[in-house]
Amino acid sequence: MHKARSDEDLMLGYRDGDAGAFETLYSRHKGALYRYILRQCRSAAVAEELFQDVWLNIIRARERYEVKAKFATYLFHLAHNRLIDYYRREGRGLPVSYTDSETMEEIPDGHLPSVEHQIDLRRQAARLKVLIGELPEAQREAFLLREETGLSVDEIAEVTGVNAETAKSRLRYAVAKLRHGLATEEN
Repeated sequence: MHKARSDEDLMLGYRDGDAGAFETLYSRHKGALYRYILRQCRSAAVAEELFQDVWLNIIRARERYEVKAKFATYLFHLAHNRLIDYYRREGRGLPVSYTDSETMEEIPDGHLPSVEHQIDLRRQAARLKVLIGELPEAQREAFLLREETGLSVDEIAEVTGVNAETAKSRLRYAVAKLRHGLATEEN
């Protein structure tokens, strides 16, 4: 019953007392949200704490929830703000880039890649993970919001509190750096 409902409808249902709606929302978004937080803060213990805080904020805010954007935009905006709070609390200040105003091909069914190809794909995936970690924070965030959650440029802008052109530039620079890093590895 809950599976076919939109995220926004589920959150409205949760606001009105449907606990099952929350369970569906949580199961839909827990993986992407955790990966996003983990890749931003780079510590599993911190990521777990921030992840729980974001969901607690959803629970606390349920009675005031109104649909103003996609639920995923709302959720990742809360996560973005919680990450900023974390940076400030740790005394590291905000990452400098926050203060500034290609996916793997699918393998057809029945066509298993050779062992060499599998090894090459794993090596590329590991290299990509390293390159993502080396991106400036704001570019990494834009890239992860796009790839992990499928948010549009406008939604990324809304989540991060910047204009659409800035979000688009961050995403473009991130992709260019990743492509360059992967191309350099191949040569």
